[in-house]
Amino acid sequence: MTFLIVLACTAAVVFLLKPAIKKAPAAWYVSAGILMVLYVAGLQGWLPLPAPVRSALFLLLQKGTLAVALFAVVMFIGALPRDSGPRKHLMPIRAELSIIACILVCGHIVAYCLSYVPRMMGAGGVNPFVAVGLAVAAAITVLLVVLGVTSFNLVKRRMRTETWKKVQKLAYPFFLLTYVHLLLMLAPSALHGGVAATTSVAVYSTVFAAYVVLRL
Repeated sequence: MTFLIVLACTAAVVFLLKPAIKKAPAAWYVSAGILMVLYVAGLQGWLPLPAPVRSALFLLLQKGTLAVALFAVVMFIGALPRDSGPRKHLMPIRAELSIIACILVCGHIVAYCLSYVPRMMGAGGVNPFVAVGLAVAAAITVLLVVLGVTSFNLVKRRMRTETWKKVQKLAYPFFLLTYVHLLLMLAPSALHGGVAATTSVAVYSTVFAAYVVLRL
């Protein structure tokens, strides 16, 4: 249920702040970058963070909840009817939201690389579901870089329109692989009866199913 709350709050905030995001996107990119760097610094112990701040950032950044919520908003914008009010309102900042999400998810990538890479290199190893989930994450990261870079207007203007549109269609496998990654990472706990993991699987499945229905 936590993800649904974050998703609802993210959609509401984005809707209200649309003029500010459109007017000064670079300020939002820098803010997202600073937030991500501060979290990684706190995670490494380089910067002491108050417990409430650390807990909030753990949920929003390390677990990738805020970034996934932003990506969901971006994808749902494209799935809404063309003449709908929300689509008309948010479509002008769709690229900006994608870039912000790409920056924020870097905190998630760094945190889990610091956690899982040493374990995979050591003798302990990881759960098979998690191992596959990390392999999927590697593919997602490649797509993330491509989609993030080509979302900048400076890059977009230098590309042929047809090429840019083809590249942006990678957003569909990106979103699908994100769902697969989530399921794989939650699977070990869910299969052992973990209530939180089982609930998260149900919530993510509902959100992604809703997107597919709207898109079709």
